[in-house]
Amino acid sequence: MEWLIIVFIMLFVIAPVMWLKPSPRQKRQQALRTQIAKQGVSIKLEKPPLHHFRGTMPAYRWHYPQEGPGPDFLLVRDSNASEALTPFHAGWRWRIAPLRPLPDAATAALKTLLERVPQDALVVQSTPYALTLWWWESQTAERFATYLPEFQQLREALRGRADQPFSQPLKGTEQASSTVSDQDAGLS
Repeated sequence: MEWLIIVFIMLFVIAPVMWLKPSPRQKRQQALRTQIAKQGVSIKLEKPPLHHFRGTMPAYRWHYPQEGPGPDFLLVRDSNASEALTPFHAGWRWRIAPLRPLPDAATAALKTLLERVPQDALVVQSTPYALTLWWWESQTAERFATYLPEFQQLREALRGRADQPFSQPLKGTEQASSTVSDQDAGLS
């Protein structure tokens, strides 16, 4: 009887430790995120731009340079899209189409990428700040790394194609406006 009590106490102590141990899937996802993040991709768990979606999903982002923002568009895989959305290519539909037509190089790069992305990729989104892939991380880091050149090529093709004109302040404008306001205030 004493041995049974000792075994029960040991199991009671070891059980929480086993719950904290990551599963093989969690280990694979962590290795994937670590290796892809080293390639300059930012990864966050966020709510994807899908209707009636609860929870979060991994979002892999390739940021546009600040001086070359990208266009706004949102592509959704047919499995998560309404039939009312405009078909684009290879089972993807525009939920938000770009305001200006994409250049041929960007369209070709986008179509190539859409044909290759994993089946669990549900959304490809571009904002002025980043190109984002929303997917369930079904592949290993080595396999996903084969997509990186296509994403980088697409990001470069879309760079500087913002829907809104990008304007920077004119050089010297800050000083000229402060001088005028000082004169108006009677400080000079």
